[in-house]
Amino acid sequence: MEKEFLDKMKETLIASKNEIIDQLTSNSSDIKHIIETMETKDSIDLASDTIDATLLDALSTKDLNRIKLIDNALTRIEQGKYGLCVKCGKPIAQARLEAIPYALMCINCKSEDERRNR
Repeated sequence: MEKEFLDKMKETLIASKNEIIDQLTSNSSDIKHIIETMETKDSIDLASDTIDATLLDALSTKDLNRIKLIDNALTRIEQGKYGLCVKCGKPIAQARLEAIPYALMCINCKSEDERRNR
């Protein structure tokens, strides 16, 4: 891959990671504030709060997984393996990498993987 494209992808990955971290930090302080200001609530309110907390946990887990994928992509850039499908070893299309900078597989392998998991 061209150095210019790799540098662009590295910047994009780092910016995405920083954005996720900023969101998680913001959400965390918001959550802390909600917990600290909670008053006595009835069982319906408590159930609603539990659902909201579970949803926030799931979103945080999703974001944390994205951070791991981004870190893996940054490592692959450093190792000279970025843009190569981890399954077949063929190059991943630049358009796919621009859409999903942390993509691990080429479109063919990813499609096959998704069909198998259905």
